Amino acid sequence: MKKNLFSLKGKTVLVTGGAGLLAQQHINAVLDNQGDLVLIDLNLQNLKKIKKNLINKYKNKIEIFRGDVTKLNDIKKIYKTLFKKKIKVDVLINNASINYQIDSKHKKLSNKILLENFDTKIWKKDLDVGLLGSLNCIKVFGKAMAKNKYGIILNIASDLSLIAPDNRIYNPINKISLVKPVSYSVVKHGILGLTRYVASYWAKYNVRCNAIAPGGIFNNQPKNFLKKISKLIPMGRLAKKDEYESSILYLISDASSYMNGAVVSLDGGRTII
Repeated sequence: MKKNLFSLKGKTVLVTGGAGLLAQQHINAVLDNQGDLVLIDLNLQNLKKIKKNLINKYKNKIEIFRGDVTKLNDIKKIYKTLFKKKIKVDVLINNASINYQIDSKHKKLSNKILLENFDTKIWKKDLDVGLLGSLNCIKVFGKAMAKNKYGIILNIASDLSLIAPDNRIYNPINKISLVKPVSYSVVKHGILGLTRYVASYWAKYNVRCNAIAPGGIFNNQPKNFLKKISKLIPMGRLAKKDEYESSILYLISDASSYMNGAVVSLDGGRTII
């Protein structure tokens, strides 16, 4: 019988930012294909809710941890706990990042993220979560993968890793004028450099590192925003909430065994024009 290269049976996948919107697609890709799951997030309450819902549907092992990816000691403690439980992480998905939602609750933020006024505290926080957080997880779990002579790392970039944001589409949203923060672009461009460096660094130990560069996901955004951004995408729409799952599965499974250092665009064609 031919081996199912897409199966994650017997493998454990760790997802950072496990309580976020995109994390649900990582979770589904893992659990629907017989993999076990480790979720890390600062919001433990949400993780507990997610685990409770998942346990009712899946028989897979699910571990949850409250952890701050910007703190190396948090990641080391999680690794040690998993090691004691004899849980070996085969796949790391660096999903944690900051993507500010600008609404009435965050109105004061709109002025702080203008390039000419950009708050250095926001800059540091964004880079710490998106880049330092990914580096910390790679240092701890990537090192273990290299020792085990097997591992897959998937970094989450963005269509804005490949192009600059078109800030015209954000003005105004909910009567608030805003821009995509410069820190978001810097983080997501940096993720590509990190991906390529790691892909080269541990390749001889059978550790692969790739990235996806997804576009936005439809999440009931304001109609004027959807109209503007749809004109920038050849397919004329944002992604559906489950539309990245199959691509994620491909990249975290042995089906992509010769793919290393690649950046897969999942953006409806936005970055080709």
